[in-house]
Amino acid sequence: MESLKLYLRESYDELVNKVTWPSWVSLQENAILVVVASLLLALIVFIMDVFSSTLLDLIYGL
Repeated sequence: MESLKLYLRESYDELVNKVTWPSWVSLQENAILVVVASLLLALIVFIMDVFSSTLLDLIYGL
């Protein structure tokens, strides 16, 4: 039980005093970047899917 208390105390100390947390502005900018990159990647995958589907329809339609 004492080791659990020590672990929790040290974890709290590390989170409060040793971790560098991003600013709110930096967090928002990074979140927007992730959303935009995800949408671009989804669009690329969608275009590849439509292209391959059309190509396979042409091949199997012969």
